[in-house]
Amino acid sequence: MILFRALYKCHHLIKVLPILLSLTVLSGCGYHLRATGDPMGIKIGSLSIPLMKSDSSSLGFEGLFTSAIREEFASHSKVPIVREEEATTVLIGRVYEIKTAPISYNIIQNRVQGKMTTYEETKTRRMKIKLDAKLVNRADGKIIWEARGMEEKSSFSVGNDPLANRYNQRLAVQKSASRFAERLYSKTMERF
Repeated sequence: MILFRALYKCHHLIKVLPILLSLTVLSGCGYHLRATGDPMGIKIGSLSIPLMKSDSSSLGFEGLFTSAIREEFASHSKVPIVREEEATTVLIGRVYEIKTAPISYNIIQNRVQGKMTTYEETKTRRMKIKLDAKLVNRADGKIIWEARGMEEKSSFSVGNDPLANRYNQRLAVQKSASRFAERLYSKTMERF
């Protein structure tokens, strides 16, 4: 009976051993489990996220980017979001390129003045957005981190209705803005 109990305890130890080894390895590589919403590696008392700037010819998307980034920080972080003049740190971003290019087509054939004419009509477009961002200590102006040339891609459908096309394009921008927001949040809060 004693031998059976000893073997039973060893059987459980064998199941738990890989988990214990994994935790030991992870703690040795610098990775730390932490409470959600607290920055790692830096002290941020408060944060300001001013309106994103844009050098792009596709103006009007700055508000979408700014809202997405503020929402990401507000919903996941414990750091207060405040006006720039009250903040200890400022997250500055600049969209410098928004390009679209066709990626799929419909082939249209029509008879014009007795001749068959074939042309391509764009069905889907790809959007590529590039931005630069940096986190700045407001007291001394030092850059805490900087990311240049961040890029996101998305696609949207195109049809005959210009309003629907604009709406689809706006949705694609929102998707990219959300992905940028997640990346900026990670770069700020989850540094290890």
